[in-house]
Amino acid sequence: MSDKLLEIKDLHAGVEDKEILKGLSLSIGKGEVHVILGPNGSGKSTLMNVIMGHPKYEVTGGSLDFEGESIKELPTFERARRGLFLSFQTPEEIPGITLGTMIRTSMQAVSGKKVKLLPFRKELKARLEELKMKPEYAERYLNVGFSGGEKKRAEILQLLMLNPKLALLDETDSGLDVDAVQIVSEGVAKFHNDENSCIIITHNTRILEKLKVDRVHVLMNGKIVEEGGPELVDEINRRGFTHILDAQEQK
Repeated sequence: MSDKLLEIKDLHAGVEDKEILKGLSLSIGKGEVHVILGPNGSGKSTLMNVIMGHPKYEVTGGSLDFEGESIKELPTFERARRGLFLSFQTPEEIPGITLGTMIRTSMQAVSGKKVKLLPFRKELKARLEELKMKPEYAERYLNVGFSGGEKKRAEILQLLMLNPKLALLDETDSGLDVDAVQIVSEGVAKFHNDENSCIIITHNTRILEKLKVDRVHVLMNGKIVEEGGPELVDEINRRGFTHILDAQEQK
């Protein structure tokens, strides 16, 4: 099997007849951490939703392969079974189902196997402690009454328990204070290893402090217009996106 986990070529996609991604190409290898930066409205969240198969978005061209298999036509739950996971920028509140039940049900749905209750509870308790969340959070309805930081930590809890092959983190650190960003960053670092990968959208690069970033991509107007190593994060922190926008306008 190839070490290439995700391969996107000339991807065109949009919503309601509006094209948002306009020929985007991206390649992610096993064990890699990729960061996507760009101004608001550039298509970053659209890309994450298209990879995960959100039914709102329509792919109109290009290819989307995961571990050598086209997933362009697969529904979201089949992509999750193959090892994709999306952490939402704004997690939804879902009354009637507890956080613990949702995670156990998801683990069973993804693996197709029964998850034994006692080992599950033991692992869940340990992960809650790592994320500095009290055990009773597992018995609360999903995100109901959670603060912004608690919702984001609940997302990382799901990531750690489900252990996917590719984590798509869409501004998981947005709206968090310094301490919460630190906890989330440590959680992502605990997840990441040589066999899985991360794509991270962020405006607050503190989440990257515990991670070795392999590649940085700048997304503008539906296309990746600049790429580089982790030094590109530092450059954009210093200079913003204006110089890249100016260069694009001159082309």
